[in-house]
Amino acid sequence: MGSVGVLILFMVAGAVICAKARVAAGAVAFSLIALVLFVATPVGSGLPDAISTFVSAFDQAATPALNGAETVGAGS
Repeated sequence: MGSVGVLILFMVAGAVICAKARVAAGAVAFSLIALVLFVATPVGSGLPDAISTFVSAFDQAATPALNGAETVGAGS
């Protein structure tokens, strides 16, 4: 997979062309293929962990608000 950068570039270009032509399914397909190719590279291998950490932090911050729990120091 030595030329994965070129493949990613073609996938992004294909997504832009499909978006300009208002072909939503094609743009989504090209974008997903580009994302999979990016995650397969050493640079993008940390992306799933980064997304997992972000979602986990967001969930931990939102859970008390959704459950109606008071935070320490809040209220009178």
